[in-house]
Amino acid sequence: MKTFEVGGSTISLALFVDVTNSKELLELMQAGTLEPEVAFLNASLIPDVFPILAAASKTLVAKSRDLLTTRTLHSELVYNYSGSKHISESLKRCGISDSTTYILVARFDTSADEMTVIRGLVKGNEVGLEELEKRADQALIQKVCLFSASSLYVKIRY
Repeated sequence: MKTFEVGGSTISLALFVDVTNSKELLELMQAGTLEPEVAFLNASLIPDVFPILAAASKTLVAKSRDLLTTRTLHSELVYNYSGSKHISESLKRCGISDSTTYILVARFDTSADEMTVIRGLVKGNEVGLEELEKRADQALIQKVCLFSASSLYVKIRY
């Protein structure tokens, strides 16, 4: 798990492969019983951390203005990442499904205890964020997230 500073807050990101309990995670999230609250994103659609950090910044600005479009801060992150203006479509496109095995987990202002709990929630292997670039499905990203080919190559150092 790696933590980044964004707009006066932090966002922690953890990348998991070979996840076997995405159906359970999705059910917990949809029922509103997921503790701690996190965002689960289909990592195949994420070429680098930069677009997630941009979506996180937009999410925090919306929160500071009391203008969240979705019900929670973490669903707002998925919504802002998607590029769609339809909430349910955004969550379906860029969130996880019953069969997702490659997941990026994101949480704002995470404590050390919460990080431990988050790692225990996901039944899979945690890998470094550098795997995002190697495993990104660029054709799917362009199709689903409405990004241009040139925007896929923006990189930051982490």
